[in-house]
Amino acid sequence: MEIVERINKLKKEKNAIILAHNYQPEEIQRIADFIGDSLELCIKAKETDADIILFCGVDFMAETAKILNKDKKVLMPEIKDTECPMAHQLPPEVIENAKKGHPDAKVVIYVNTLASAKALADATCTSANADKIVNSFEENEILFGPDQNLGYYVSKKTDKKIIGMPEDGHCYVHKKFTADDVINIKKQYPNADVLVHPECNPEVQDLADYVLSTGGILRHVLSSDKEEFIIGTECDMITRLKIELEKVGKTKKLIPLRKDAICDPMKQMTLEKVEKCLIEEKYEITLDDEVIEKAKKAIEYMLNVK
Repeated sequence: MEIVERINKLKKEKNAIILAHNYQPEEIQRIADFIGDSLELCIKAKETDADIILFCGVDFMAETAKILNKDKKVLMPEIKDTECPMAHQLPPEVIENAKKGHPDAKVVIYVNTLASAKALADATCTSANADKIVNSFEENEILFGPDQNLGYYVSKKTDKKIIGMPEDGHCYVHKKFTADDVINIKKQYPNADVLVHPECNPEVQDLADYVLSTGGILRHVLSSDKEEFIIGTECDMITRLKIELEKVGKTKKLIPLRKDAICDPMKQMTLEKVEKCLIEEKYEITLDDEVIEKAKKAIEYMLNVK
C-alpha cells in the first residue's frame, strides 16, 4: 500500500493520469485512473486535461495517446518487450503496395498498428467499431489490416469487399483458441455464455454465443441475468470483469476459454516501474510531427463516425 500511496502522491503533484488496457496485470488495473479497450482508451486520451499521460499497455497504444495529445508528455513505465507483434505485421510498405494494386480502395486499419501505418490510412478502427467504420465509406473495396480474423468478422457485417493486408495478420494470443476448446468447455458449462473476441479464428467466432470487443464483453457480463460466462480473450480480462463486478456488489462465475491466453508484452508493467516512471518521467514517446498530423486524421475520422 505504501507504493500505491507514493504513486498517487506523484500523480497529484505532476497532474498525471494513468491509463491501462484491460489486459494489464491486476496491480496495474487497480492503480489506473482509467481502464478500457482500445476505443475507450483513445477517447479518454483525447479528453484528458492531464499534463502527463502514463500509459500501461503496449507500444501502439502509447503512440495513439501521443498522436491525440501532441503537446502533452506521454510516458510508458517500460519499453523493453512491450511491442505488439500484430502491430508490427503491418509496416507502411505493405499498405503502400496494397494501395498500388487497389488504387480506388479506402484504407481502414486496426488501431493496433504503429503510427507510421496509421499515417497512411483513411481511418482507423477498433474491434468495437470496425464494421461501422467500414460501412461509413461509399467505396466498395476496403483495404483492411492487420488482423484477418477481425476482417472476417467485419466481412459478415458488410457488403463491401474486404482485402486483407497482410493476408495472414493475426494476434498470437487469440490464435491459440480452437473450435475444440469451445466445444469441450460448453460441455462442462452448458449454461454459460461463450463470449469471444473478434481476433479469434473464424471457427471459434462461429461457435461462440457472442463475438464482442473487450468493452462489449464487460457490458454483457454486467448487464446479463446469467451467472456463468466463458471468456475467450486474454486472461486478465477476467481481472477487469472481477474488479467491475466488485464495484456493483456482484459475483459471477468467469471461466477462461484457455488459461494460457496470455499476452506477454502486456505483462511488463509493475508498480515499481510506474513509480520510477513518474519520478524520472521516462520513457517518453516521441513521434515525427508529420506522422502525428496524418495519423491523427485517421483516428479522428474513427472518433467522429456516429
